[in-house]
Amino acid sequence: MDLSNAVWRKSRRSGSSGGNCVEVADNLLDVVAVRDSKNPAGPALTFSPAAWHAFIAQLAERA
Repeated sequence: MDLSNAVWRKSRRSGSSGGNCVEVADNLLDVVAVRDSKNPAGPALTFSPAAWHAFIAQLAERA
């Protein structure tokens, strides 16, 4: 999958974690990508937008 146009961002809540963060790119048309911020050249997990939104909704319910 070509992620060369991905715009990566960290969570606003990840500021004090000492670099142990994930980054999300949700600017792409048909995919949301997630990667380890310590290894930006490494692999990324990809999700459909619907699956990503379902995942986020479950996190919000548990918070």
